[in-house]
Amino acid sequence: MINGFCLGGGLELAMCCDIRIASENARLGQPEINISLFPGGGGTQRLPRLIGWGRAKELIYTGTIIDAAEAERIGLVDRVVPPQGLEEEVEQLAEAIASKSPLIIKLSKKVINRGMYTDLAAGLAYEKANFVLCFATEDCTEGVTAFLEKRKPEFKGR
Repeated sequence: MINGFCLGGGLELAMCCDIRIASENARLGQPEINISLFPGGGGTQRLPRLIGWGRAKELIYTGTIIDAAEAERIGLVDRVVPPQGLEEEVEQLAEAIASKSPLIIKLSKKVINRGMYTDLAAGLAYEKANFVLCFATEDCTEGVTAFLEKRKPEFKGR
């Protein structure tokens, strides 16, 4: 959840998150260049991965602070909402994710993150190897059973 100014180390922290939702009044940037520094908390590595090399270099080299709409347009944030609805939007998303199998969320994150740093063939092989592991979990059995019984699943993370 990003509301207001998210600059320097704050943005570097936000970029560590899987999903970023910002209010319309958010302002984001890496202004360290203005005091003769560069982002030293992961910004030089995460920003280009999120928005591309050229845009990242422009933001880092100029210290420009952008608004939430621009941040969403370039992929720095995933969603922009009115300030009064920010907390509710984030809570709804968190609840939706929390209702899923924590084991499979963890495995999905692992596969996505590792696959981003390999070629497509290696990523697909890693996905396939981990996908079969899902079927050996109690949560998968519960999910399929709940689906067939037309009820909400109760995941245990096993």
